Amino acid sequence: MLRRFFLLPLLALVFAPAPGLRGQEAGVKPEEKKKPNILFILADDWGRHSRFGSQYDISKLGINGLAKTPNFDEVCEHGVYFRNAHVSAPSCTPSRSAILTGRHFWRTGRGAILRGAVWDAALPSWPLLLRDAGYHIGKTGKVWSPGVPGDAPFGGQAHAFEKSGMRFNNFSEQATRMIADGKPVEDAKKELLGEVRANFTDFLAAREKGKPFCYWFGPTNTHRKWMKGSGKALWDIDPETFAGRLPPFHPDVPEVRGDLADYFGEIAAFDAMIGALLEELEKSGEGENTLIVISGDHGAPGFPKGKCNLYSFGTGVSLAIAGPGVKPGGKVTDMVSGIDFAPTVLEAAGVPLPPDMDGKSLWPTLKSTKNGKADPTRRHVITGRERHVADAREGGLPYPQRAIRTEDYLFIINFAPDRWPLGDPRGLAPGVSPSESALTEDTFVTLADEDAGPTKAWLVRHREEPEWKPWFVHAYEKRPSEELYDLRKDPHEMHNIAGVPSMAALRFALRTDLIRELQRTGDPRVTGTEDAFDKPPFAGPIPDDAKPKAK
Repeated sequence: MLRRFFLLPLLALVFAPAPGLRGQEAGVKPEEKKKPNILFILADDWGRHSRFGSQYDISKLGINGLAKTPNFDEVCEHGVYFRNAHVSAPSCTPSRSAILTGRHFWRTGRGAILRGAVWDAALPSWPLLLRDAGYHIGKTGKVWSPGVPGDAPFGGQAHAFEKSGMRFNNFSEQATRMIADGKPVEDAKKELLGEVRANFTDFLAAREKGKPFCYWFGPTNTHRKWMKGSGKALWDIDPETFAGRLPPFHPDVPEVRGDLADYFGEIAAFDAMIGALLEELEKSGEGENTLIVISGDHGAPGFPKGKCNLYSFGTGVSLAIAGPGVKPGGKVTDMVSGIDFAPTVLEAAGVPLPPDMDGKSLWPTLKSTKNGKADPTRRHVITGRERHVADAREGGLPYPQRAIRTEDYLFIINFAPDRWPLGDPRGLAPGVSPSESALTEDTFVTLADEDAGPTKAWLVRHREEPEWKPWFVHAYEKRPSEELYDLRKDPHEMHNIAGVPSMAALRFALRTDLIRELQRTGDPRVTGTEDAFDKPPFAGPIPDDAKPKAK
């Protein structure tokens, strides 16, 4: 089914001009060119984990080889796969603020933080720009921030298509419950995927004939929590196959292997959702004229060096783009960021870009016949973070970081190295540990900037044992003001070489490039208002205007 969907329009993909040319081919006036539809799929907390991505693993025994992502892989094969895709911030709301506006996260007002975020209606978001340009828009699932009625950047509940069910957002929990009630495994999965299909077909049915569409699908099942043992029970992902394959910052013990297997089970569920959407797209007859963008919003939750970290495991995401004008079979190493999605989609639709976008259109890469480095101007990406949860540090303070990443190096500035990066280790006096259930179920019990789960619980419980203490320290202790990693020799970013004398010139050059971009874009951390993010409404208690309203 999927292979037919992509192969039927293959010649059109090869020979079609980029949508950004907007009807400049011979004999076609710009106003006559059919605008492409947009299918934008953004998974919560899905990092760089796909079977297709395993060919880029550091070793053949990387964990990506265990992923079950046939539908994502199919899109990669018939479009472009981006090996070096990162997001502006490794936290949901600031990452999505950047994706929606094409701006660095620190230029999105209170969208730069998670807890306490409020959407600035003056910021142009590309879905609403498409709506104003005549697109039929709709969304299912998460667009921006939890607790925001109607997802403000998408225009409110009028554009939500969710009446057919949203149980798939808790895929493993819902499937496990149905199986316990006697439903066969495959039937339970089919029922949940049926909600995905029905919401999408409801959206398509509501479209005015002839209108191009933009559909945003934002499932949250890869965000914690998920059912223990579900990776094996639902998707036959055996935790023991992870033995000997884990990155060196994850203890290779049964608890962590099982946690990763369950996470990969949710990734498999997400991939099945991709398949359901593509099949319905094919049935609609719109497949040939639809630009498909699939990505995650940041790295894995509740694992060391993942979500809320500027390391590869935190900011690196899977990204594939396919559709009209995109070369098939592209595998590129260009440095790209989530801020590049907005100008790419708007250019495809022929919509003028709003001023002050920081992102750059990906169309030079999408059209290129080259693999590897397709666009030589894409030399680095900039990432950063401020506040995730409000009570991770005393006074509701953020953990301010900025980083510049090239294909070969990662350089990080920690602006407040006296603060705890993942939160105060409260309650962790020698011999004292929160209960396992509290660590697993309550995100905020300790180290609150790392989501709760079995992996964190295991590390906290074993933090005083000589064998495992270094793992705990590496993940959670305070960090120096600067970090530098040679990604060619140290791809897992384990050894900070910022203090090595021979690296001084390189460190200076990377710092100079980073500070120049921060200054150019008015980042308060370097423009003389360094403490702006340390004051309300960005720090301290959550303001009343950011609290969810009672229904």
